[in-house]
Amino acid sequence: MELRHLRYFVAVAEELNFTRAAARLHIGQPPLSQQIQALEAELGLLLFERTRRHVALTEAGRLFLERAYRILGSTEQAVADARRAARGEVGRLRIGFTASLPFTSLLPNLVRRHRRLRPDVTLTLREMFTSDQYTALENDELDIGFVRYTGLPPPPGIDLHEIHHDPLRLVIHSSHPLADRPTLSIADLRNESFICYPRGVGTGLAALLQQLCLAAGFAPRIVQEAREATTQIGLVAAGLGVALLPAPLECVRIEGVRYVPVSDPGAYLSLGVARRRGSTPPIVAEFLASLDDAQTAPGA
Repeated sequence: MELRHLRYFVAVAEELNFTRAAARLHIGQPPLSQQIQALEAELGLLLFERTRRHVALTEAGRLFLERAYRILGSTEQAVADARRAARGEVGRLRIGFTASLPFTSLLPNLVRRHRRLRPDVTLTLREMFTSDQYTALENDELDIGFVRYTGLPPPPGIDLHEIHHDPLRLVIHSSHPLADRPTLSIADLRNESFICYPRGVGTGLAALLQQLCLAAGFAPRIVQEAREATTQIGLVAAGLGVALLPAPLECVRIEGVRYVPVSDPGAYLSLGVARRRGSTPPIVAEFLASLDDAQTAPGA
């Protein structure tokens, strides 16, 4: 049985006239009669009672008509859904982001905008370190990643596009002699004790701290490691040392902590969008278009 047989049957059942049904279907009346007879033969029952002047549904035909409506309706809906998916209007989009991103307006505004434009796209958001996002992208566990990086190339098979970069801030206790300075250079921090991310967690800041300090002529003294930025800020408040973090985190207000701009030219972290290399699924392309629109909108 083919879908066209169901459509032929429905046309005859609604018209109760083979000639009118054939005209509606744009086929000849004899071929239509043959198709209905073939359908009845396949089912092993009569769908219509036929006389020279009268066509009527049998009881089996009335029940079959209800089922035919459901099948054809489901088929039409499936086609419509498939076409919407091909346009990126439905489906699930898996997005990774680093911990500092929610402290900016970018991610909240972008998610709100895309949900308004594409309400039938389910967004699954996961906070992850950059290195973990790269792995998840390679394993097809993420579709898009918002990553922090320091200029190093991504792994093979990952496309990375910079969309912004954030200057670094020195997180310092308010009682520290340097806390009232309007800006600081890395060289000013030669004698400081640093709190930073563990190496290998994927933020890139641990390596950047080493790079900036070595360029200033000294190696940083690391006294404490913490995987979470807010934990580092809390440890600064406790007087354990200073930390170097992206500027968006200065909205985290803890008593006794100040954020001082760092003047060195390389003292920033890039924010980029990462995705798997190759063809771009429509749902990903739609989201990236929303990102471009959000960045170029007035006030963005």
